[in-house]
Amino acid sequence: MTFALPTRLACLALAILGAATMLPAASNAAELVMFRRDGCPWCAKWDREIGPIYAKTEFKRRAPLRQINLDHDPDPPIAHARILYTPTFVLAEDGKEVGRIEGYPGDEFFWARLGNLLELLPPAVKETPNGAPKGVSVPASGVGHAGRVL
Repeated sequence: MTFALPTRLACLALAILGAATMLPAASNAAELVMFRRDGCPWCAKWDREIGPIYAKTEFKRRAPLRQINLDHDPDPPIAHARILYTPTFVLAEDGKEVGRIEGYPGDEFFWARLGNLLELLPPAVKETPNGAPKGVSVPASGVGHAGRVL
């Protein structure tokens, strides 16, 4: 029994999607956790200077931001060393601390220090020009080996 071309293409797309979901997603394994407290003036300054921008940066893709208020959630779900100052930014991967920035040193220093911190992570999974992760081949036109339509 032969499948129509649209059905074959749909099967190919599902196979590619399935293969891509089995690859390690380094960009999703890491997160930047901001520890804060109520009334922290440096946290408020970070909120004004960096808060509106962070979601629009490449940093967000590599380490999405999660905020934890120590006054309301004293036992966060990541393993980390003791938090002495707020804000403290902990880079966590797979629930464990990789590194941190203590305090808020101003916007220019924050971005530079965050860049240095992210260098501690393993390289992110790279994508090929067709959008598939490296190592997953995708026929360019839906034509398989020996010219057979997939």
